[in-house]
Amino acid sequence: MNFRQLWKKMFSKRNEEEDIALHVAGATVRHRHPFEDVDVPRNNEDLSREFIDKWVVPFYMVNLPTYDSKIKEFAASSNEITIDIVKKLLGDFNFRPRISAAYFAAINNYKELDDIIGRHLIKSEVAYAGFGYCLALATFATDRSKGYLMTYLDYYLDRKDLYFDQSSAFCALEYLDNESATNLVNKWNSFISDKPYWNLDKSRKYFTDSMSSLEKIRQAKN
Repeated sequence: MNFRQLWKKMFSKRNEEEDIALHVAGATVRHRHPFEDVDVPRNNEDLSREFIDKWVVPFYMVNLPTYDSKIKEFAASSNEITIDIVKKLLGDFNFRPRISAAYFAAINNYKELDDIIGRHLIKSEVAYAGFGYCLALATFATDRSKGYLMTYLDYYLDRKDLYFDQSSAFCALEYLDNESATNLVNKWNSFISDKPYWNLDKSRKYFTDSMSSLEKIRQAKN
């Protein structure tokens, strides 16, 4: 099926094929939230197979930190990629182009994308991409990046039913502004009160290791 307008089916009547397509794209949990009217860029055309094979397939399944050969692959591609390509990746509904876009935006420090990525984060339309968004926002370190992280946490820490990217956002906010994160500790503790397997120390380590991997990729570009 054509995926270009798939996002419009999030809360409308769907057939089985559309439900499956939404799930495959990463919309595994469809939830109402106060950010539904926040606009995000949408591509007018589906991404080509060639485009996906070049900019998505090698990168979307990679969990940072990564191994040396993949660091070199990221570095080589980040030298070639442009901000327009990253915008095109962000404009797709599927989580796979979006997380690839977030990685490249972070590597190349495309701070001008903080608004687009921040809006994607708070809308949380698809699973799996949120960690990449948080890495990018922490890398940008703009006031707007911090604002989106705080907006996300202020709302989603009260949604105890949603097991989303709260830990990644909390770690990213700590990275940018420890005092602001500390002010949310009570909300964090309430959120995880029924989640015994959520471990903030492990999340912190993975987040800081991933930020270190991004720096290794940047160094490998030179």
